[in-house]
Amino acid sequence: MTEQARRPLPHDFHPPVAAFTVVSDDLAPGATLKDDQVYAAGNVSPQLRWEGFPEATKSFAVTCYDPDAPTGSGFWHWVLFDLPVSVTELPTGAGSGAFPGLPDGAVQARNDYGSRDFGGAAPPAGDGPHRYVFTVYAVDTEKLGPDADASPAFVGFNLRYHAIGRAQLIGEYEVPAEG
Repeated sequence: MTEQARRPLPHDFHPPVAAFTVVSDDLAPGATLKDDQVYAAGNVSPQLRWEGFPEATKSFAVTCYDPDAPTGSGFWHWVLFDLPVSVTELPTGAGSGAFPGLPDGAVQARNDYGSRDFGGAAPPAGDGPHRYVFTVYAVDTEKLGPDADASPAFVGFNLRYHAIGRAQLIGEYEVPAEG
C-alpha cells in the first residue's frame, strides 16, 4: 500500500452516520477521472445522483476532496451546500460555469483554488495517483449556517455536527512524470 492510500479521508474524523448511495454517469467507483473533470482539460463537475438517504434529511451538501495533495491538509476541489432535500441529482457541469441545474439558495464556498465552483483534478506531475472523493452529505437542517465566504474547513466543521448520512464516490487521476 502506498503512502497516499493511507492518507485519511475527510470524514474519517467525523462521527459515524448512516450510509446511502451516490452514483454517476460520468465516473465509476475507482475509475480514472475523465478529461472533463481535469482542471486543464475541461474543469466540469461530474453528474451525481443519490438515493437511500435518511428520512430526517432536510438538505444536502456535496464536496470533492483530494486527500493525496502534497499540502499536509489535502485539497478541496468543490464545496457545495444548502441543496434542498428535493434535489437528488446534479447534472454534469452543475458546479461549473453558469451552474446549470443548481437550485436557488444553493451555496458554493471557495475551493482551494480560491474560486466558488468545481475545480478539476490537477495533481503534480509524477506525484502518483490522487484520489478524488466526491461526498454527498445528508444534513439535518435546511441551512447549514456558513455563507459563500466560508473556508472548506469551516463548512466541514458544520457538517461534522449536522450530517446524518453520507455517500461517497472515489475516482483517481495521475499526471505521469515528465521526461
